[in-house]
Amino acid sequence: MRLQISKTKNASSLYIVKSTYDQNGKRSNKIVEKLGTLTELSKKHDDPIKWGEERAKELTRLEKENQNRISVEYCPGNHIEKNKQNGFNCGYLFLQKIYHEAGIHKICKEIAKRHKFEYDLSDILSKLIYGRILYPGSKLSTTEESKKLLEQPSFELHDVYRSLEVLSEESDFIQSELYKNSTAMINQNNNILYYDCTNYFFEIEEASGIRQYGYSKEHKPNPIVEMGLFMDGDGIPLAFCIHPGNTNEQTTLKPLEEQIINNFGKSKIVVCTDAGLASKENRKFNDTFTRSFITVQSIKQMKEYQKKWLFDTEDWYLELDGKRESVNLADILSDDSKYEKYYDSIFFKERWINEDGLEQRYIVTFSLKYRDYLREIRNNQIERAEKLIERNTETKRENDPKRFIKSVATTMHGEIAEKKIATLDTERIDNEEKYDGYYCVATNLEDSIENIIAVNKRRWKIEESFRIMKTEFKSRPVYLSRDDRIKAHFLTCFLALFIFRILEKKLGEKYSCEQIIRTLKAMELVGIPKEGYIPSYMRTDITDSLHSAFGFHTDFEITSFSSIRKILRMSKNC
Repeated sequence: MRLQISKTKNASSLYIVKSTYDQNGKRSNKIVEKLGTLTELSKKHDDPIKWGEERAKELTRLEKENQNRISVEYCPGNHIEKNKQNGFNCGYLFLQKIYHEAGIHKICKEIAKRHKFEYDLSDILSKLIYGRILYPGSKLSTTEESKKLLEQPSFELHDVYRSLEVLSEESDFIQSELYKNSTAMINQNNNILYYDCTNYFFEIEEASGIRQYGYSKEHKPNPIVEMGLFMDGDGIPLAFCIHPGNTNEQTTLKPLEEQIINNFGKSKIVVCTDAGLASKENRKFNDTFTRSFITVQSIKQMKEYQKKWLFDTEDWYLELDGKRESVNLADILSDDSKYEKYYDSIFFKERWINEDGLEQRYIVTFSLKYRDYLREIRNNQIERAEKLIERNTETKRENDPKRFIKSVATTMHGEIAEKKIATLDTERIDNEEKYDGYYCVATNLEDSIENIIAVNKRRWKIEESFRIMKTEFKSRPVYLSRDDRIKAHFLTCFLALFIFRILEKKLGEKYSCEQIIRTLKAMELVGIPKEGYIPSYMRTDITDSLHSAFGFHTDFEITSFSSIRKILRMSKNC
């Protein structure tokens, strides 16, 4: 700030002025304080010029300490400027900081050296990622929504579609480089890898390219593509692959795991999967000196001698005060007085099985609490099935209550009936009930049972990742048609999930996905001409945690344009 003397015909007036810059960097002068005329000030001060200079220094000091008062004049009779944007989202800055910490902008520069294009690939990719988290939608809507951010996009819609071709081609390179960069960002728990598959549907009727008809996990009668995803022990995504919708998911694990081993330099790993991916070939692939497996074993698909061993009530154990105690499960199940005592306990038994060139260890657990949980679900389904019997519906999917309904085509005397009669399938109910409470894990590790079970329990994190991509990121249905653009779409979803998981980690995993996204989306600033930005969002525990974790603040009563420029540089690690 500086002192300025304005001379007119009748008087000389003293003002404190400062140079200001708007959001576009245009410079102008603003009167901060009107001190008065030289004649008036001479009556109060021996040297009004010197006093004015000291006053300017004092206001400069207060401004540097963010203690200066700012006054803005508005007129209720004036319209706001036409076609001028006043509100901007700043929540994306936290995502942007992770984007640059992960070096994705540098990866884009490396890609640009190998291709001839004029658009800014990093700007497009970053906006697609931020948009997938904050404003999920089509590429057109993402391009439009990106104009809500403090930093405006430098590209047009046609540039976005062209970039998708490049991103698809460079997908493996991006994943490999991202993994290398992420190891410097966080302490990755990548000795344990979780793998799972899901699929995404398209709003089309005819299959083409990788959009093929297959088993839809959402039971949609549309063509689908299949995604396989690896994540580390802390839920950070490591790699993904996209396959046609009619691909057997069990065949997808080995190629992607080989890619991780070759591109990421990983060799000593434990791969954890669910029962759907627990094929014998996948287990054998990970039965080496450096690779191991932990997988859910379907009890219903066990051989008869294995089921006989499992249902045998002897040779069960219970861990009490660090000591293994032998129990007979029949004594627990037949004594009602022990029900409450052992309700939260987990009983277990184990054995090694060597068959078909594979030696693996079966760990079976039984829980009264888990048994009652399954029975409560089934009883509700049976009630629904009984209500549907009047419709004479036939049986259906695995978890559909209609599976408990069967059609009888004969009378009680064995004669052919004129009409089929729907009735409750008690035989199926009894058959399912005998498995209640039991759970089996297969592994080639010799670790403690507690460690094996603890690793397997973390599989929920990868299932949650799929839910986030489908529900929060709205990654389906997909409206793209070309295979390369479809693959690029899921690359942006994968990168968005990676950045979001890092964000959760920085916040200490204290908040839900919905809370974080809702907060980031609501964090908007309103531009004040010649002054800066004021927050229009509510300050909460989450916003405090964000600012504390990332080292910058947007929650002051007003933040000058120069301070915002510093924050932008910080978010890009400049």
